[in-house]
Amino acid sequence: MAYSIDKEVCMGCGACAAGCPVEAITAAGDKYEIAADKCVECGACAANCPANAISQK
Repeated sequence: MAYSIDKEVCMGCGACAAGCPVEAITAAGDKYEIAADKCVECGACAANCPANAISQK
């Protein structure tokens, strides 16, 4: 099950990208997105997100 970022909720702080051990999260303008092909589904991004904008789908 892949993780995704709700861009309506994302604050653009970058905490998710900073916590990603495989660098699967990049800036997309003032928000962030997860590259599904790089994501190892460890959950570090969701754990680091202060806005709770990341969920597993």
